[in-house]
Amino acid sequence: MPGSEAAQRSRPIARFTRAAWHHFRVVTTHSPSRFAILVFSSLVIIFTAILSLPISSADRTVTPLSDAVFTAMSMICVTGLVSVDMTTHWSVFGEIVLFIGVNIGGMGALTLASMLGLIMSKRMGLRAKLIAAGDTNPLRAHGGAVNESQAVHLGEVGHLLRTVALSTLVIELAVALLILPSALAKYEWWLEGTWAAITYAAMSFTNTGFTLNEGSIGLFADDFYFLTIVMLSVFVGSVGFPVIFALSRHLTIPRKATLFRPKTWSLHVKLTLVTATLLVFAGAAVLLALEYDNPGTFGSMGAGETIFQAFFVSIMTRSGGFSVIDIGELYGSGMVVGSMLMFVGGGSASTAGGIKVTTLAVLALGVWSEAKGRRQVQAFGRRIPSDVQRVAVAVLAWGSTIVAIATIAIAQITHAPIAEVLFDVISAFGTVGLSTGLTETLPDAALYIMAVTIFMGRVGTVTLAAAVAATSQSQHYELPVERPIVG
Repeated sequence: MPGSEAAQRSRPIARFTRAAWHHFRVVTTHSPSRFAILVFSSLVIIFTAILSLPISSADRTVTPLSDAVFTAMSMICVTGLVSVDMTTHWSVFGEIVLFIGVNIGGMGALTLASMLGLIMSKRMGLRAKLIAAGDTNPLRAHGGAVNESQAVHLGEVGHLLRTVALSTLVIELAVALLILPSALAKYEWWLEGTWAAITYAAMSFTNTGFTLNEGSIGLFADDFYFLTIVMLSVFVGSVGFPVIFALSRHLTIPRKATLFRPKTWSLHVKLTLVTATLLVFAGAAVLLALEYDNPGTFGSMGAGETIFQAFFVSIMTRSGGFSVIDIGELYGSGMVVGSMLMFVGGGSASTAGGIKVTTLAVLALGVWSEAKGRRQVQAFGRRIPSDVQRVAVAVLAWGSTIVAIATIAIAQITHAPIAEVLFDVISAFGTVGLSTGLTETLPDAALYIMAVTIFMGRVGTVTLAAAVAATSQSQHYELPVERPIVG
């Protein structure tokens, strides 16, 4: 009876396979936040294995596990922090792997949002379909009516996915072509210059900040055209695909130039663009005031170059990660301002990290409404519901807790100056990539903590917001009111 014995042995395997598949379907269908963690974790493991191969390093040796894990995490989470010399450690194969990984990671949050919407709309009922199509960010569940200009219709989720991928490809190609003349002028070999243009286009739009080319971005310190294109690419990538998708839809509305009529934009688009623009100008003004006489940063530059670099640093601290000046030479006050900008980050469902500009906007509007004695939080003629305010508070508390714990742990391990530790930790949480130089010198234990901080900063706030929103339930009764003393 060999056949029956083989069948009996295969039954536990079959049962395990069916159970695993059933669990996977339950997770992906009913818990988008767990699915997000599963996707990002799987990508990090896969690219860690590839980067550990001897073919990935220039000297054909096995990259230490801590460096491979940290680089893979920094790549998939589009952070840009490094623990090895990116211009000398990796082989051509390794650089190609990094380029592919950065683009996968850059589109990860965007395509993941679309995939979750697609999964929910196929697997779940009408209510879940309406949630998936209720906004240009399918991760955001909410109650109440949705503005028609803001909604993604049930049949458009697949189109949303295609638009994300195509827009990323088109924008990166356009940026590469724009900066190609500058890159060719800096490199003797045309192929090297072309590769530099392609990688800088990808690293800027995805807000990663890796510099795989010899001389890094400092090679273009006097090329303001190149730096301007890179800044614009970083800004577009940081505003978030929901904004890009919403604005692109205005171009397709027949007989109406609604793209140039801000009154027709959704509240999310308005809050994102206004807050992001204000942060760019406010950050540049404050950095200029604090660092204009610093010989290590702006002090040795002319007036025009100083103003330009102030804007460059202001945008890059929001998640870009490129820097012409030595970040380690900033005054303590400049580091604090840079840390604040990095903590905020970019737009929701973007290639940027941080708590997001809309979170800051909702919190600021809540404080303003409280100061004015208003019972409702309002912006641009719209009321912001209380569940969105609760998500904003939760994301702020979540981010602050992660940064505090990681800073204490790394400071205890390294005994490095707390200002440098805090700056690099916030850079990791905000997936920015700027560093005082501390990250490259961290021991393995601290590197793993930084890697976890990167992961939590990239995935944690998104999944937390989705979980809080998805678990919001209607309560048909009220408990007795009693006010504790606050403040």
